[in-house]
Amino acid sequence: MTPQMKKILVVDNNPILLKLLNVFLQKQGYEVVTAEDGLAVLQILRTFKPDVIFVDLVMPNIDGEKLCRIIRGMPHLCDVVLIILSGLAAELEVDFTEWGANACIAKGPFPSMSQKILQLLKRFETDHRLYENNVIGTEDVFPREITRELLSVKKHLEIILSSIAEGILEITSRTKIVYANPEAIAITDLLEVDLLGSDFLDLFNDQDVPKVLQLIRRQGKADGLKNEFNLINGKDVSIKITPIRDEESKLIVIISDISSRKRLEADLRQAHKLEAIGTLAGGIAHDFNNLLMGIQGRTSLMLMNIDPQHPHAEHLKAVEEIVRSASDLTRQLLGFARGGRYEVKPVDLNEFIQKSSELFGRTRKEVTIQCQYQPGIWTVDIDRGQIEQALLNLCINAWQAMPGGGCLYISTENVVLGEDFSKSYDIRPGKYVKISVQDTGMGMDDKTKQRIFEPFFTTKEMGRGTGLGLASAYGIVKGHGGIITVDSQPGDGSTFHIYLPASNKPILADKKGTDELFLGTETILLVDDEEVITDVSREILETLGYNVLVAGSGQEAIDIYRANTHKIDLVIMDMIMPQMSGGETFDVLKTINPDVKVILSSGYSLKGQAAQIMERGCRAFLQKPFNIKDLSKKVRTVLDLPNDYTPSSDPPSQSQVQQPVNPYTDTP
Repeated sequence: MTPQMKKILVVDNNPILLKLLNVFLQKQGYEVVTAEDGLAVLQILRTFKPDVIFVDLVMPNIDGEKLCRIIRGMPHLCDVVLIILSGLAAELEVDFTEWGANACIAKGPFPSMSQKILQLLKRFETDHRLYENNVIGTEDVFPREITRELLSVKKHLEIILSSIAEGILEITSRTKIVYANPEAIAITDLLEVDLLGSDFLDLFNDQDVPKVLQLIRRQGKADGLKNEFNLINGKDVSIKITPIRDEESKLIVIISDISSRKRLEADLRQAHKLEAIGTLAGGIAHDFNNLLMGIQGRTSLMLMNIDPQHPHAEHLKAVEEIVRSASDLTRQLLGFARGGRYEVKPVDLNEFIQKSSELFGRTRKEVTIQCQYQPGIWTVDIDRGQIEQALLNLCINAWQAMPGGGCLYISTENVVLGEDFSKSYDIRPGKYVKISVQDTGMGMDDKTKQRIFEPFFTTKEMGRGTGLGLASAYGIVKGHGGIITVDSQPGDGSTFHIYLPASNKPILADKKGTDELFLGTETILLVDDEEVITDVSREILETLGYNVLVAGSGQEAIDIYRANTHKIDLVIMDMIMPQMSGGETFDVLKTINPDVKVILSSGYSLKGQAAQIMERGCRAFLQKPFNIKDLSKKVRTVLDLPNDYTPSSDPPSQSQVQQPVNPYTDTP
């Protein structure tokens, strides 16, 4: 220590010794500050930078060893001289330099000890390099056996506390933190030097502080009080408080990070909420599709019998477009209701997104769209209409977040999701294609982010939105075996990430649709409990040339089929019927005739129950509402299948299919 280094901090829990050292050192010309424990030292060091610190080894709150390590870790005190004062010094078989101390003086009679201190300070005035591990002794004043026992117990407890998986904090009656094990330090995301001496209440969000304080005052006796709180670092924790029965009335706090559990609980609540609303929405969509089927069927019949030049022809075609739009709405409902996918095909997402983004860009001129596609993107199996709707919903959401215009960035990327990431979202690990949709809008706070995928949740004013867009996108992606996540901060825009499972299937060329009808003369059994469906479907089929038998229930269908097995060529059957469902009816029909040809029809999608029926040998699926073209093509295709055909077999060649007619010019 150079002669100019005159500031000394003395730390000892013995007030008499503290007073003696203070008077002695001041008489020698030193500026002296004193403290009775390590907690007070941390407060003093915020404003006072000493040249030398004398540290008692055994102190309440923070002991000398811990205090030395903390001080030595402070960058602005890296050159301070640390001298340990201890009555245990002669018995400690440790290297004090490992703690960051420069020397150690054994406590003893004050005249002798004070002279040793003065000699040591003089030596440090010329050389304050780290001394060898030695103890400058006075007299042995502590029983040898007690010393060893205390050191052994202390070491044992330190090992136990360091290995516990839960966080352990020791706090004073004034809520100051005086001890933290490694797990507690990790949970709080603070450095040990910043955590020790800080207020325990400062770890919590403002709204939780009164509840934590109430739990502390009741010394851990919850009696109905919650013990789960939110830290300022965003983590959810549970705490248990146990008092230490001593004169200082300290408390032990066990703190556990429950963030993962809380997230899983939130995901489960979200899933249950979606399932409940989905059941309701699915039922509404099913009934709505039946009504649309009636409108679509009647419109198709009128168009067949009207001259294309008739003034009403255009109106009828407009009605068909409206029905198609209404059907798209039910697709959205079923999208998050039951994860419905209608027509799944392997797709190149780069090409698919390019077309979709161009379409959106033409309608939103104030938004600049920039796309970046990874070459060699993996194929995915998707329902093009569903995923297009999901992407459109994300783009509309981004546009609404940029009322003054902005940039929309869309990118694709091949990614491989590991076990840990996949487990968090309950999906399979492996290859995925990632679609990112980023905007430069206003962004979202955490509270909004937690609810954006809830059905009917919207931040827009009444009448300005239904809250179905993002919920629909969530359900659609979930139904494809993928996930959708969001990153957003207020003022920094939002980025939605969609992960879709990669496929090994080759991409097939799109088949062009046709306005032509396929006719026939076979006998068809039409099964549906909705009279509006059977009436219009029967008339359409008869117009196409078929003989039609009608059953209003599953049991009636079985009775009719058993009596006309060799006469009936095809059964078109609704999946959802009272008393006996379509699946049960199909199983009975299979026992009557293993080669029975059945088309399953439903307002729901080809998912779940419908998929199971298809796996049991049903020949085809017809989504309601269908028009006359869809019905004529599906019926003709199934009728022309060989009896031993299964859905996994090759479809019939074009030569096997009867030639079509024009629905609006030719008479069947």
